[in-house]
Amino acid sequence: MNLSTDYMGLTLRNPLVASASPLSRTVDDVRRLADAGVGAIVLYSLFEEQLRREAAENARLVDVGTDSFAESLSYFPAAAEEEAGPRSYLSLLARAAAAVDVPVIASLNGVTPGGWAGYARAMEDAGAAAIELNIYYLPGDPRISGRDVEERHIDVLTRVKDSVGLPVAVKLSPYFSSTGEIALRLDEAGADALVLFNRFLQPDIDPDTLAVVRQVGLSSPAEARLPRTWIALLHGRVRASLAATTGVETAADVAKYLLAGADVVMTASALLRHGPEHATVLLDGLSDWMEGKGFTAIDQLRGMLAVPTGTDQAAYERAGYVGALREANSGFYGPW
Repeated sequence: MNLSTDYMGLTLRNPLVASASPLSRTVDDVRRLADAGVGAIVLYSLFEEQLRREAAENARLVDVGTDSFAESLSYFPAAAEEEAGPRSYLSLLARAAAAVDVPVIASLNGVTPGGWAGYARAMEDAGAAAIELNIYYLPGDPRISGRDVEERHIDVLTRVKDSVGLPVAVKLSPYFSSTGEIALRLDEAGADALVLFNRFLQPDIDPDTLAVVRQVGLSSPAEARLPRTWIALLHGRVRASLAATTGVETAADVAKYLLAGADVVMTASALLRHGPEHATVLLDGLSDWMEGKGFTAIDQLRGMLAVPTGTDQAAYERAGYVGALREANSGFYGPW
């Protein structure tokens, strides 16, 4: 069974990718994921807030040093070196890339263009196989226009692409007035992959404690329908690779994303629920399903159920909607 696939120019042994999560915070964790069989690993995200905090701390330490003696300008306390942040992230990236035989992809999570390019270059120097731009931007100010939000994404991508020679993926949210157009614009701006979709933190309210509850919920298979729809619509219409993420729990979920047109299928929630070794279960299940259907390679099934090129996509989607309503109503009222 040939499970190999191409993802933004990287040849992977299979299409299952461990997406950014707490499961990749140490070299041992990265080894567990690789040993479980995943085709690539996205390290946990380096957040823009960490970059700002470290820059501010470095400036403070330099200021303190200038008040004592000149040699202290090159001195940083050991505690500062041990803090979680960009330096420790780059160290982990370098050690992880050397420890496993699958591509290790770095992840930058931020909201503003400044600083992205410099850290992207540092990630390239540390041995990253590619960079995933996890642009976490929820425009809470109602005066920000949709076009401004889109331009921010294009600006970040352009700056990073101009700074590194690595493949660059953009992890998108589904909250655009025209998801298809921003996908095409990012594709034209040089994105090597589009990751669909990011999941924003959606806090809840506890009426007993009268407090806001901040939790990151794990995804469920029901949430996969939205990214799967857009992957089916974009397959064959963009140059960039398409990565599916959200709602991957079983081998059937992996197969459905591939049939829709995904080049790779990312998972974090299932691995957090069941452990990194669940990747082996997903891959074995995918191989069994392919054998049962008579497939011998991923390329034979990828995009089989994508929206055909040349189709009026709006009409195609509308026809499916009307058909689904007809089927649903026929069970209650008889055929239309």
